[in-house]
Amino acid sequence: MTRDYFTTAIGRHIWDTKYRYRQGEVVHDQTIADTWRRISCALASVETQSQLQREEQFFEVLEGFKFLPGGRIQAGAGTGRRVTLFNCFVMGIIEDSMDGIFDALKEGALTMQQGGGVGYDFSTLRPKGTAARSVGTVTSGPLSFMQIWDSMCATILSTGARRGAMMGTLRCDHPDIEEFIEVKRDRQRLRRFNLSVLVSDAFMEAVRRDKEWALVFPLRESEEASANEIVYRPWSGRPDPVPCRVVRRVSARALWDRLMRATYDVAEPGVLFIDRINRLNNQWYCEHISASNPCGEIPLPAYGACDLGSINLTRFVQEPFSAHARLDMQGIQSTAATATRMLDNVIDVSHFPLPRQQQQAQGSRRIGLGITGLADALIMLGVTYGSEEAYHLAASVMRGICHTAYRTSIALAREKGSFPFLDKQKYLQGEFVRALPDDIQQGIASHGIRNSHLTAIAPTGTISLLAGNVSSGLEPVFDFHYKRRVLELDGSYTEYHLTDHALCLWRALHGNDAPLPPQFIDALSIPPQAHLDMQAALQPYVDNAISKTINIPEDYDFAAFRNIYELAYDKGLKGCTTFRPNPVTGSVMQAEGPASGPLCCSVEREAD
Repeated sequence: MTRDYFTTAIGRHIWDTKYRYRQGEVVHDQTIADTWRRISCALASVETQSQLQREEQFFEVLEGFKFLPGGRIQAGAGTGRRVTLFNCFVMGIIEDSMDGIFDALKEGALTMQQGGGVGYDFSTLRPKGTAARSVGTVTSGPLSFMQIWDSMCATILSTGARRGAMMGTLRCDHPDIEEFIEVKRDRQRLRRFNLSVLVSDAFMEAVRRDKEWALVFPLRESEEASANEIVYRPWSGRPDPVPCRVVRRVSARALWDRLMRATYDVAEPGVLFIDRINRLNNQWYCEHISASNPCGEIPLPAYGACDLGSINLTRFVQEPFSAHARLDMQGIQSTAATATRMLDNVIDVSHFPLPRQQQQAQGSRRIGLGITGLADALIMLGVTYGSEEAYHLAASVMRGICHTAYRTSIALAREKGSFPFLDKQKYLQGEFVRALPDDIQQGIASHGIRNSHLTAIAPTGTISLLAGNVSSGLEPVFDFHYKRRVLELDGSYTEYHLTDHALCLWRALHGNDAPLPPQFIDALSIPPQAHLDMQAALQPYVDNAISKTINIPEDYDFAAFRNIYELAYDKGLKGCTTFRPNPVTGSVMQAEGPASGPLCCSVEREAD
C-alpha cells in the first residue's frame, strides 16, 4: 500500500503545482515518492562510484521531508528540461550605457525564463539629472531603469506557479538614495522588487557621530577638471577605490532616519551591512559583493548563484511533547553530510541560463545548507522561542551542521578535487574560516575544500508548506491559525486556512481541548530583540547569510523600531529586515484573528 506523506491539503497542492513532473497530459510523478526518486537518481548520476548506493542514500534523506532541497531542484532535477536548478542569481555589473543596461536586462530575462530569481546592484547607473553629453540629454537615473526590469518580471512566468523574484540594491552614498528609499510608498512602482540599501561601516559611524554624509558618483575622465570636490571611494564593479564627484552632502542621521521611517511605514527597503558581508566572505581575495539574491540569504558576486537546501528539524525531534523530548543530533549531522554531497552534485547536474553563471558556480562551488522548522522543533521540545535555552540549542544545531558540512566538503575535495577558485593560503586567512575548529583548518591546509561556502538560512516558505506547514527557516511561528493565498498555474489565487504543524501534532497527541503549554507563542508575541538574538546566535555558523524578518506590531514605537537596526549592526549581523502591518504592502498570509503581515515576500517570490 502506497504511503501518503501529505498531512495538509496545501502541501499536496504545492507539490502538484510546483514540483510534480508532468509533460502535458502525461504525469510522471504519480506520488511524492516518485519525485524524491527522480531527484535522487538525477543527483547520483554524476557520481563516479557506487551510483545506486548514493541514490538510496539521497532518497533516504528526502523521504518524509527530512531534507528539503531548494524548489528549483525539486521542480527540475531529472526532468530533462533545460532549466536551472539554482534558485537565484546575482547578475553582472550593469554598465552605465544604454547598451550595457539593455544587455543586463536581457540577461535577467533569460535567467528568469529558466526559473531563477535575480539580484542587481543599480549603483553603477548615473544619478538622475546627470548630463549625457554624447546625446545632449540628461539621465533619468537608476529608479527609472528599474521600472523596466519590473515590467519585464511581470511578463515572465517561471517554472511552475512561481513569478520571478528580484532584489535591487543601491549604495548608501549614491545621489539617488533618497528616491530609492521612498519609492515603495508608491503602490504602482517596483512591486516585483525586494529593495535593500547597501550600508557601509563609514555610514554607520557618520550616523552615530551625527556627521555630514557625501553623496557621490564616480568621475569620468572628461569630468575631472570640472569637479568641485573629489573623494576616493570603493565602488560597485571596481576593484580599487576610484575618484568620485561629490554631488551634495546630507546629514547622515537624517538619511538614516528617512530609511528607518520608510521601512517602518512600508516594510522596505531592507538593510545589508555590505562591508561586513565582504569582510566575512570566504572568497574575500578574489571577489567583491554588492548584491544578494531576492531574500538576502546569499550575498553573491557577479553571476553568482544560490544552491540551497534545508534540514527539517521537526523530523529529528524524538518523543515530542514529553519529559524525554530530545533532538537527534547524530541524525541531523548525518543528514547534513549527505545533503552537502547532494548540493555539490547539483552544480554538475544543472543547466545555466548564461555561460558566465556556469563559470562562477563551477569555479566557487558555493552551496547554502540551512535549517527549517526551528520554531516548531523548539515547541515540540518544550523550549520557548526567545529564551536562552532556545538560543543555545539552535546554535548547537547550526554549529553541528556547519562543521559537518565543512568536514564533508574536505572529504569531497580529497575524492573529487577542490573548487577551482581556491587559493588555500588566502582562504585560510579568511575571518570566518579562522574561527572554525583546528581540525577543519588543518584539513583544508592538507586536502583543500570542495565548496567555497557551505551554509545559509533561507526563508523556505514554500518548501515548509510542502512539508506539512512547519515553521519557516529560523522564524518563530507566524501564527498558529492563519490564511494564506497561493498562486495557481492559471495565475489565479486560492486561499487556504492553515494550522501550524506543532499545534496539529499536539492535538493529535492530547486532543483538541487540551490546554496549550507556554512554549506555544507566535511571532508578534516575541520582542524584536529576541528575533535579533536568535539570528545572532546562528550567524557565527553561517558563512553566507540569514534571511530573517522581524515581525513588528502596528503600534510599535518608532524610536524603539529605529533601534532594532542599530542593534542588528552591533550584534554582527549581515542584514536586517522588518515587517510592520501597513496599508501599502500586500499580504499573502493573514492571521485568523487580528490582521498581520507576511514574513518576507509572497510565497511565489521566495527563494525556494
